[in-house]
Amino acid sequence: MYAKAAQRIKSSRRCVAFTGAGISVESGISPFRGKNGLWNKYDPQIFDIHYFNTHTKHSWEVIREIFYDLFGKVRPNAAHYAMAELEANNMLSAVITQNVDNLHYDAGSIIVHEFHGSLKTIICLSCRAKYKISEIDLNILPPKCEKCGGILKPGVVFFGEDIPEPARTNSFNETKKADCFILIGTTGMVAPANMIPTTAKSNGAKIIEINPCVSEYTSSITDIFLEDKATIAMEKLMEELEKI
Repeated sequence: MYAKAAQRIKSSRRCVAFTGAGISVESGISPFRGKNGLWNKYDPQIFDIHYFNTHTKHSWEVIREIFYDLFGKVRPNAAHYAMAELEANNMLSAVITQNVDNLHYDAGSIIVHEFHGSLKTIICLSCRAKYKISEIDLNILPPKCEKCGGILKPGVVFFGEDIPEPARTNSFNETKKADCFILIGTTGMVAPANMIPTTAKSNGAKIIEINPCVSEYTSSITDIFLEDKATIAMEKLMEELEKI
């Protein structure tokens, strides 16, 4: 199956990857859902925009604990680096990711569409000014905008918010142009992100799925199923590509 997948990638006109929580789990980031998911420890309403607006300080305290105390220490793994290598070798046109951890960029990927936003960006809810997280003092909560004094919020999609532009449009545009589509570590449970792979399939793309277990996609749209963890699968895939 790995040899078949490698041939499909090598012969494709435009290959695009779509990644979910499963690619970052091996970097030490817990998924939101599932047995060891963050929602088993934290109340999901913390990440509802209406709750954030009415309980801002408490929301920020939890956000800081999860995202900036924990996520801030993680590094890309072999799967992230493999994706960057594929792009550098002109075998991957872009990465669309549901993840907000910035690890694709950290690994060296250049064309990355962050469908759910990024933790590295902080946005003012009043004037929409944007800051890098390195510019914000999280010892003072909630942080305030230095331009207008408004409340700052992580630049990630909360429940009740729309997918940001241009990430949404760019993601679907990439999806429609791809003739080879690699799914890594995503199960198809989160809308509207779960529409991206099905859109690729309906536009004629061959679907290569990498997951340690079957997903919503496996029996419906997947053409080649590589049943392994992301790092193991990408290592095997890169070995096969070197043989071609």
